Amino acid sequence: MAEQVENMKAGADSGRMRDIVILGGGTAGWMAAAVLARGLGNAVRITLVESAAIGTVGVGEATIPQIQHLNRFLGLDEGEFLKASEGTIKLGIRFEGWWRADAGYIHAFSDIGVAAGLIGFHHYWLRARKELGPETAGDLWDHSLNAVAAARARFAPMDRVGETPVPGTRHAYHFDASLYARLLRSHAESMEVRRIEGRVVAVERVAESGEIAALLLDDERRVAGDFFIDCSGFRALLIESEMQAGFEDWSHWLPCDRAVAVGCAPVRPYPPFTQAFARPAGWQWRIPLRHRTGNGHVYASALIDDDEATRTLLDHLDGAPVGEPRVIRFRAGRRRAAWVGNCLALGLAGGFLEPLESTSIHLVQSGLQRFLEMWPARPASPALVAEYNHRTAKEWEAIRDFLILHYHRNARTDGELWRACREMTIPDRLAQRLALFAESARIYPEPDELFTEMAWLQVMIGQGLYPNDHHPIADLMPADELADFLARIREIIARAVSAMPSHDEFLARIS
Repeated sequence: MAEQVENMKAGADSGRMRDIVILGGGTAGWMAAAVLARGLGNAVRITLVESAAIGTVGVGEATIPQIQHLNRFLGLDEGEFLKASEGTIKLGIRFEGWWRADAGYIHAFSDIGVAAGLIGFHHYWLRARKELGPETAGDLWDHSLNAVAAARARFAPMDRVGETPVPGTRHAYHFDASLYARLLRSHAESMEVRRIEGRVVAVERVAESGEIAALLLDDERRVAGDFFIDCSGFRALLIESEMQAGFEDWSHWLPCDRAVAVGCAPVRPYPPFTQAFARPAGWQWRIPLRHRTGNGHVYASALIDDDEATRTLLDHLDGAPVGEPRVIRFRAGRRRAAWVGNCLALGLAGGFLEPLESTSIHLVQSGLQRFLEMWPARPASPALVAEYNHRTAKEWEAIRDFLILHYHRNARTDGELWRACREMTIPDRLAQRLALFAESARIYPEPDELFTEMAWLQVMIGQGLYPNDHHPIADLMPADELADFLARIREIIARAVSAMPSHDEFLARIS
């Protein structure tokens, strides 16, 4: 990102856009302000309009490793960031009861095993499991440094394990979203982003083009701009109410449409992973922060009412509740176009995918990176806008399919939700992926997809999908050599984790 930005700065001229207006604060708005200010410098003037009277959803507290790129781009020190946001380390997501009520697995962020030759490690593991037995093959996640470290509540950053070929840890964060937004705001304002307190009561449009000319505020101020970024949350005041982008509804695949959220007292030691517990009509998240644990129950309102959903959540807290439970209504899907005219939607204004794999903040980040890569002349060409929207749609659809996988591949016997998801017709691309993996353990993510082969592997195996066969190249390794190969990886990982500090100790040292 940094190299592209420097090249763009050098080529900026007075004929390009100068005034960028962001509607809405929160994580999405202040992330947009900070990234654009850092990326474009004095080539643009950035104004953010928000109203303290309008709340934010503010429950997104878990992330994926790509957020490290964003923080480095902004120059945020990891220790200072963790301290300011009450953050903890996240090595993956632990799914409890998703395949069967009595089964659990982790989607760990690190690689699994060591590739041997031209094929993935999992082909060798599958062969060993079939021919040498599960005891010799070991558990799949015993070959993942992140998974073993998470199980033992330990952490240390490392690119690889010593001089061995075993890959190192890969981490993300849990943090207080409102505190992170405050940190981003401070960073953005230090780069001369202007904040205006006010509520939008009308939008002025250009008659000839239909583009947005200005936001009109409740105190009669007029905020003009060349380009507008809609971070107004579910209201989507610009991209939908004004630009009528349209909405693609995915609730037939992802039927959960509400969440009730509440904090509770923190539990020590802090788990270095998010937890997602399947419930009869949805699922519950548990996110460990230093000052509290974030909790939420995502559910289908057609199958359970708000009061019962709230009771289910409160009955499964691991600490005393803090504050009152809050119900959030949503609909799974995305805007048909994220960019219309001179308006770009980010965050909840652009759509919603439940936080099952912690992708909400990342979608803001990737949307901004794509926007900087395609930074337009004024007006933007239709071809450029179409390409942005195409790439955005593909990213959202791939994440959607990954979430559907969690629901669809289940063998649960309780709850109408799980039966319906198991029996539903899934998107063609997802069906093709599952069939290919079931047949021969092959996984082929698209080049620009967020979730890698390792992510798909863990969720498919974790959801009980074991392939009928493996890649034939894995058969070329002698059986005794194969057993030693797997045992050696497990030994290296176990030794490395034993030498790590506890997660709590790491946090105390760094922040």
